[in-house]
Amino acid sequence: MQNKKIILASLSPRRIELLKKWGLKFNVIPSNIDEKHNFKRPSSIVKSLSYKKAENVKLQHPNSIVIGSDTIVVLNGKILGKPKNKKHSIEIIKELNGSLHKVYTGVSILSDNRKVTFYDVAFVRMQMLPNEQLKNLFGKHMDKAGSYAVQDKDDCFVKKIYGDYYTVVGLPYIRLKKELKNFNIYLK
Repeated sequence: MQNKKIILASLSPRRIELLKKWGLKFNVIPSNIDEKHNFKRPSSIVKSLSYKKAENVKLQHPNSIVIGSDTIVVLNGKILGKPKNKKHSIEIIKELNGSLHKVYTGVSILSDNRKVTFYDVAFVRMQMLPNEQLKNLFGKHMDKAGSYAVQDKDDCFVKKIYGDYYTVVGLPYIRLKKELKNFNIYLK
């Protein structure tokens, strides 16, 4: 086990919960970056933003290991971010209804002598729900890309996930566990 302080550069309750569940001891210090970018490819977007988030916190805490992450939902080439308001949430939910879409999560891990950035993608098949059921989802998940939460047991929106479930939640477990070993950090 390494002895450097580990920092998660995110206030995401899901990411915090996952890292705790996986046995990691860490501090939470959110990044303060402008999330604008010039990339078109979803994989480039999430890798770039995860790196910028980790780098922003690493500059303030140079003797630590920082984990940054970013997640986006992509439907037919269109990026569906976090909803701007309830009306936008309604539009996103209606677009996703019955769809097969992709969720990309990028992760960057930065230490003094090692830097790694990667992404994972999972496919998500959504139920085709009638309007009455969809109304229960409108505005419910305003802080999540795609305006839905796969981990919310009350939602019957997600039908099937192809790939790493945790990629959809916001931290791809299989790849993260592998990469953290190179930093002498071991997840459960």
